[in-house]
Amino acid sequence: MDNKNYYITTPIYYPSGNPHMGHAYSSIIADVFARFKRLDGYNVFFLTGTDEHGLKIQKAAEANNQKPKDFCDNISKIFKNLSKSLNLSNDDFIRTTEDRHYKAVQFLWDRLVSKGYIYLSKYKGWYSVSDEAYYNEDEIVEKDGKKISIISETLVEWVEEESFFFKLSSFQEKLLEFYNKNPEFILPISRKNEVISFVKRGLKDLSVSRKSFSWGIKVPNNNKHIIYVWLDALTNYISALNYPNFENKLFKNFWPATLHIIGKDILRFHAIYWPAFLLAADIKPPNRVYGHGWILSDKEKMSKSKGNILDPLEMIKIYGLDQLRYYLIKEVSFGKDGNISNENIENCINSDLANNYGNFCQRTFSFAEKNCKGIVPSDIDFNSEDLKLLNSFSDNINKIRTFMDNQSLNEYVKFIIDKSFDANKYFNDEAPWNKKDDKKRLNTIVYVSLEVIRKISMLLLPIIPSSANKALTSLNLNIKTLKLDSISDHLAIKPGSKLNNQGILFKKIEKQDG
Repeated sequence: MDNKNYYITTPIYYPSGNPHMGHAYSSIIADVFARFKRLDGYNVFFLTGTDEHGLKIQKAAEANNQKPKDFCDNISKIFKNLSKSLNLSNDDFIRTTEDRHYKAVQFLWDRLVSKGYIYLSKYKGWYSVSDEAYYNEDEIVEKDGKKISIISETLVEWVEEESFFFKLSSFQEKLLEFYNKNPEFILPISRKNEVISFVKRGLKDLSVSRKSFSWGIKVPNNNKHIIYVWLDALTNYISALNYPNFENKLFKNFWPATLHIIGKDILRFHAIYWPAFLLAADIKPPNRVYGHGWILSDKEKMSKSKGNILDPLEMIKIYGLDQLRYYLIKEVSFGKDGNISNENIENCINSDLANNYGNFCQRTFSFAEKNCKGIVPSDIDFNSEDLKLLNSFSDNINKIRTFMDNQSLNEYVKFIIDKSFDANKYFNDEAPWNKKDDKKRLNTIVYVSLEVIRKISMLLLPIIPSSANKALTSLNLNIKTLKLDSISDHLAIKPGSKLNNQGILFKKIEKQDG
């Protein structure tokens, strides 16, 4: 794969109900990486979508007195609209009810059959309808007289039925060898250790079909069986690239995927089942699977039963889209569980966006308007303090890239916050309001400050695209032509050009109840 091609995916979401903050978080994370890589000159393909088959969907449709396809059409539209509401830059939205996906799944099935990895037998074991997942006996506990999964805390039921099986057991050593040769395939490290430990305990053959319901992709040449929803769903990552057309430009350019962004609750499917399916079909596994934590609502996992589901659209109405995007990136330690509360988001917005970055932009533009007639100064002469601040960006450009390549989002944001703090300190220390008798020095301070706004705003573009674009528009810059490399240029803003002050970027958030 060309190293300037970058393929990133979200999980495809299971639309049995309306989207929540966890869905928004995965999508925003993926969008940040996609936008950053585009800024850095990469050819990016960013995929999201919906996983629409299985018993859970069938039951949800029945409960709503709808046919499964009609139910999926309605719910999938909500998820698609959420992508727009979150200002995602995805290149495609895949649905597993599309013809292109059906063809890819059935081709992969036939491929696995021809390679001798699928056989017919009988399944006996615990199954979670909610998770569409099978669990071993040691993964089940009894609570209040009911059997539940230890991992997901969902109800499980005993299932006995004829089923096709995938020879997962034959991939135990192959997977361990793959993990060893690709030590960063699973991140963070804690998730990698969890997966390796599970695989080392022994892999059983995996039931990959069901007869007890009808909503899904039928097994080729056997209409009695429906292909297991996870074999079906995972294939979306290649069906969106026109698999099995191996010569197709999308497939040739973008597979193997650079990065699958997923929640930790579906790690097993992506880090064990998916690479096993691919290896069995002689297809390279993706380069990396990153399992992030859960978004907690006031320190509790979100669930319908607890009534603490956070609606991202409501949060956007209260706080603003960019504000929510920034909060989720900055305050959630990527890879760990993160708590969201009104108090935390208000403090974050006010501290980082309103009082730091936003304040620096506002005071610089206002000062330039009053003292430079709203024109970018042309009579400038950088001294050592100016260059120290300007060079702190160019000197760290490789570090910035490494942060994003390693999914070290918190380090990336910390760098930006530190630079915003340095910029405010520079403006205070240089005190251009005291330099009105030294026009060249005043001009230089203003120009340096404008350049720093450009550099910081570029780095913020992936996270808060609308607000950062607003700041860059104030500098009369076109974001479509911006590239990360230009962060090393200290004279990128054209002297003598008119500033176009867009006003206050972030208003301080008034305290909300709760």
